[in-house]
Amino acid sequence: MTYRSVSERLADIPRVRDTIMQAARAARGEGDARQMTHSWLFTGPPGAGRSTTALAFAAALVCTDPSEPGCGRCKGCLDAFADTHTDIEHIVPRGLRISAEVVRAVVHQAARMPTVGPWRVIIVDDADRLTVAAADSFLKTVEEPPARTIIIMSAPSTDPKEFSQTLRSRCRHLYIPAPSQREIVRILTEEEGASLDDAELAAATSLRHIGRARLLVKNTAVQQRRAQAINVAELIFHGDQAFQAVGSLIKAAEKEAVEAHAEADQRERDKLSQAVGVGARGKGAARALRGGEASLKSLESEQKARGTRRKRDVLDLTLVDLAGVYRDAMVQASGAEIPLTHPDFAPLSAEIAERVSLEGLVACQDAIATCRESLDFNVAPLVAFNGMIGRIRKACNVV
Repeated sequence: MTYRSVSERLADIPRVRDTIMQAARAARGEGDARQMTHSWLFTGPPGAGRSTTALAFAAALVCTDPSEPGCGRCKGCLDAFADTHTDIEHIVPRGLRISAEVVRAVVHQAARMPTVGPWRVIIVDDADRLTVAAADSFLKTVEEPPARTIIIMSAPSTDPKEFSQTLRSRCRHLYIPAPSQREIVRILTEEEGASLDDAELAAATSLRHIGRARLLVKNTAVQQRRAQAINVAELIFHGDQAFQAVGSLIKAAEKEAVEAHAEADQRERDKLSQAVGVGARGKGAARALRGGEASLKSLESEQKARGTRRKRDVLDLTLVDLAGVYRDAMVQASGAEIPLTHPDFAPLSAEIAERVSLEGLVACQDAIATCRESLDFNVAPLVAFNGMIGRIRKACNVV
């Protein structure tokens, strides 16, 4: 096994590494005590690794090595990196929102003393999904966490539309930039076993989104959907074929979102059914069953919300792939010497650059942006995508 310390894992982002290591040392009573605070907000673009950086920080805090915080070798570090440490509570929302009920459970966990390490660490991913009521419920704990508790929240940005400004004012902010393409290639080749060529292509086409890059080297369905999305740009010039293609693309994306989590959702339903006594007989079974039915309906609603989020996320990635083609066409049309998003589809973007003006290419990007916004406003995917195709056809002077 190859052990990598927190410092080594964060070497690609030295400013973040230095901030975290200084804070971890201050938590041990070393160095400048002002470097440590109990409430943090990590922001950064999708795929930048906000969650993995939070786990690295947590590892440095619970590390048992006496001289090197976040050594990467001790049981505390190994459990933290595996996300199994008993003193690290990692909240990963799967639905569209984080409710006040979830936050109350987090507050309860935050109040507990650590069991094996010096700190209890609460990590809340996608904290931009906190409802107003949830943010209010969390405020007092974030403002005055228990003495041995550290809270780390992550969100895309500090924008008031994405994160509670009241919570923001109680946290130390740390921006996590997207990893370099070189770092993504290293991760894919060393940790995922990808070939150098596959890793370089995934790093480029994922726009330095590490999670997406991993899927692109491992998941055939994701690779196929990416190719489908890019080929829509070609079909724009072939009558109504683009409209037919997006219909198939939406179905494939929705199928992918469902199938990827179908087994886990079924296990969750089965586990709850067993817990509430579905199928039980005897005295008291009918009363328990009535309560169990309410719990099952609640779970079904929650899973439906998660499914909606998953489908939306997959469709959004599809649009990002399509936008990359027009971005590459703009690069080629302007003669800029910068890498392409989809180097394996360079002939297609070059053809588009010859057929469509720069103004038209900008309009194509605007059409895709409008489609993404429509999905956020719960417009039916087929309606949003068809509207986008109509705008792109107009921008490309296709009649």
